[in-house]
Amino acid sequence: MTIKLICIGKTDNKALELLMTDYIKRLSFYTRFELEVIPDLKKAKNLSETEQKQKEGELILSKISTSDVLILLDENGQQYSSEHFADYLQKHMNSGIKNLVFVIGGPYGFSEMVYQKCSGKVSLSKMTFSHQMIRLFFIEQLYRAHTILKNEPYHHR
Repeated sequence: MTIKLICIGKTDNKALELLMTDYIKRLSFYTRFELEVIPDLKKAKNLSETEQKQKEGELILSKISTSDVLILLDENGQQYSSEHFADYLQKHMNSGIKNLVFVIGGPYGFSEMVYQKCSGKVSLSKMTFSHQMIRLFFIEQLYRAHTILKNEPYHHR
């Protein structure tokens, strides 16, 4: 199974970029992982919130195949402990799916069209974080989940 993370807009913070690269490298020992960044919309300031979500949604859905399982990182999603998130991943890995795709939306979230296509929603916290930081946090949690599943000492119980 391949785990894919789709994000809107590039990370412009070099420190976060370095940390993400480190965790992606670590994660590669456990699973196939892909990070796909959809460029920010041009002239987004001229668009309404709804128009921006719609255009971003079209771009997101163009990256998804019909067999992909789409999970949104969404403030209203299910929250998990690290151990329960590891179990959640394991269930998907055991299901025989080819691609598990997680998406971090733009600043206004997701269009209704994207919500209709998703198979689930996950929230990393009730707190609000920048989209750039969420990328790092999520990739770290993917790595942590795999070390939990392998019973390795990265995650202390």
